[in-house]
Order: sequence, then structure tokens, then C-alpha cells
Amino acid sequence: MESIEIGRSGVKTSRVGLGTWAIGGWMWGGTDEKEAIATIRSAVERGITLIDTAPVYGFGNSEEIVGKALVEGGLRAKAQIATKLGLAWKDGKVFRDSRKGRIEQEIEDSLRRLQTDVIDLYQVHWPDLETPFEETAEALQKLLDKGKIRAIGVSNFSPAQMDAFSQVARLDSVQPPYNLFERGIEADVLPYSTAKGLTVLSYGALCRGLLSGRMTAETRFEGDDLRQKDPKFQPGVLPKYIAAVNALDKLARERFGKTVVALAARWVLDQGPTIALWGARRPDQLNAIADVEGWKIDDAAKAEIDAILSRTVPEPIGPEFMAPPTQRPAL
Repeated sequence: MESIEIGRSGVKTSRVGLGTWAIGGWMWGGTDEKEAIATIRSAVERGITLIDTAPVYGFGNSEEIVGKALVEGGLRAKAQIATKLGLAWKDGKVFRDSRKGRIEQEIEDSLRRLQTDVIDLYQVHWPDLETPFEETAEALQKLLDKGKIRAIGVSNFSPAQMDAFSQVARLDSVQPPYNLFERGIEADVLPYSTAKGLTVLSYGALCRGLLSGRMTAETRFEGDDLRQKDPKFQPGVLPKYIAAVNALDKLARERFGKTVVALAARWVLDQGPTIALWGARRPDQLNAIADVEGWKIDDAAKAEIDAILSRTVPEPIGPEFMAPPTQRPAL
């Protein structure tokens, strides 16, 4: 599998990473631990070495499952763990908190859940607007200096926020939402990252399953599944996106002999210093990964893709609905 160095950290990883938000269960209708562990192990066996998780994914559940899967399977040495900090929760409600004291506790909690003594990539999950970025950066730089983490990243940060952070700590990566339907970072974060030597971990590379090719205009979601609140998945909007997926699938098959899910991931990889985070919670959802390697999308096909999107989804909807509150609650 194609590999990439995360910034200037010396940490090398696969360009397709396993996203484990759904494995945590929260906002995805629950989880099956046995199947989740099988999925993680299957990913590593297929050549995926980057496992991306976070404490808030299931309120610790995702990290615990990742740790168990890698340690009990004897796979820790073959994988790079990326986790996050800076989102706290109370009574099921999530809020931002990247203060120094909390980071010092968070790192120990994550190391324990992950059953490891070092985190390969430690990322600030969302910018905490009530804490100076310099305070957060200083705390992470100290963890790097102590050898508890190997690389520092941020997620959902703007270029200006990354500039402020980088004044204090070496920044190696940024993790924004990025896929064929959500392309806002092309105006700022992507060119900034390219210029600064940052690796872009693209979350939602398959747009929460929309680009899997398995959904229809009648697909509905139950329980706490976040797609019930995602504007793209509402009855009046979803058919437009399904029409786009169907047209993209037709192009992928005719031009490259691939399916739309492989096209979607390959497209992300062809945009720059990128990693495509592939969310899955069953081993069979990883089958198409083999079709992502060994080819490129030529300029003519990229133009066709843009034409399809312009025609089918002329007013694309962004991922802003996922942002947690910017203010901390009174504790």
C-alpha cells in the first residue's frame, strides 16, 4: 500500500487509514465489539497501518477496542495509532476543552485505554476558542519532548489557527473533512498544508457512507445515528446525492473498471499530501480498499467528475452540522 510521512515527524504510515468513529458506537447506532476487533485486525492484514480514533468516539469505547485489537492480536508494532484530545463530555453532551491540565490527564487516559506507551500522532480534535492555542501547543510539545507522542496534529483548524499553534509547537498534520462532496478546504487548508509541509488526514473520505455506493434514496437511519441530522441525508436532498453517486459509479466503471467507493478514495489521494480515512465496522466494508492502489485519476476524468457534481448537486452542503459548541458549559 502507498505510504506517506506525517509531516516531518519521521512517522510513516499507509495513505489509507482506518477511521474508527463508528466502531465507538456513539452517533452510529451502537457497535459490536467482536466485529469491530475483527475489522481492525483485517485492516492491518490488508496493509492499512494507520488507525485513527479519539476518546469521544463512544466515550472511550473506540480507544479501548483499538487497544484490545492491536495488543491481543500482536499487531501494535505494525500499526500507527492516531488519537485526539480536546473534547470533553458530561451527561452525553460534548464540549471543547484543550486546557493544559486536561491534556495532562487525557494523555494518560488514552495511553491506558490504547494499552500503549506512546501515541504516534496526537491531534487537537477541535479548536478550543476559550483557551489560547499557545497553551495547548506548549502542552503537546512537552509530550513530544517526553517521548509520549511522536507527532502533533490538529483537526478542524483554519490556517490562521494553525499559524498561531505553530509558533509554539511543531505541527505535522491537519485533519479536516474532505471528500468529493465536501471540498471547502480546497480554498484554504489544502494549499496551506501543501505549502507548510503538513500531511492532510481527510476524514469522511466516503462522506459517512454516502460514497460507498450501497445507499439508495429510500435509505433511512435509526437510533442516535448522526445521519438523521446530516442535511445531506434528508428525504428532500438525499436523492440528489444518490444521483451523483450513481453517475460517478458509472464513470468509475467505464473509465477505470472500478466502483464509486474506490474512485472516491483515489480522488482524495490524488489531491496532494493526503491520507484517506476509511470508516468501517465490519471486515467486508474493507474489501474495496484493494481497488484504490496502483492507478491515478487523469485530468480529463477529474473534469468529468466536476461536471457531474455541478450538474447533480449544484448547491453542495458542507459538514458544518458536526461542529460541537464553541463554549464550555458551567461545570
